[in-house]
Amino acid sequence: MEKRKINKLISFNSPVILGLAIASFIVLILNVVTNGEINKLFAVYYSSWADPMMYLRLFTHTLAHQDLSHYSGNFLLLLAVGPLVEEKYGSKNVLIMILTTSAIIGLINVIFFPRTMLLGASGIVFMFILLASFANMKDGRIPLTVILVGTLYIGNEIVSDVLSNDNISRMAHIIGGLLGALFGYLYHTNGLQSKKGKYRY
Repeated sequence: MEKRKINKLISFNSPVILGLAIASFIVLILNVVTNGEINKLFAVYYSSWADPMMYLRLFTHTLAHQDLSHYSGNFLLLLAVGPLVEEKYGSKNVLIMILTTSAIIGLINVIFFPRTMLLGASGIVFMFILLASFANMKDGRIPLTVILVGTLYIGNEIVSDVLSNDNISRMAHIIGGLLGALFGYLYHTNGLQSKKGKYRY
């Protein structure tokens, strides 16, 4: 009886985002238990192209976080924006976007910053922010809000990269944002084209 009440009150509304949040939290706990050893396994960095683990790390780096503050900073945003985006674009498309973004950010890090260990879901978060901005796109026209969000966000990351000397990967943020804009534009323009084709007489 109690189980039915819980099921009526709570819905598993966003399986991909919730799955990512839960998996990342488990990795965070394991990292604490192993005193940082798990992050060395999950984070992406150059080792050898002959090493199968390097290809796996292109995806797993999104699951690893330095500490609870790093995790919370990413997933408070992702849990706020992600479900709306997943509902709009569909779970399958969102999963493909996440995996693609992870792989591209990981590859860029390996090629251009081979000695830098990259971890965290911040690139995914910024991809979702730009994706969410495209939700109101109509008639193939890019909403002004998308241009403003993209300009302010990328400009801020470039300025922060020049002025700050922290351990935050601005590259991951910028690439994630650019990919989010690309995914949003392609999704909506392709959707509009298919609708036009469907109703063409």
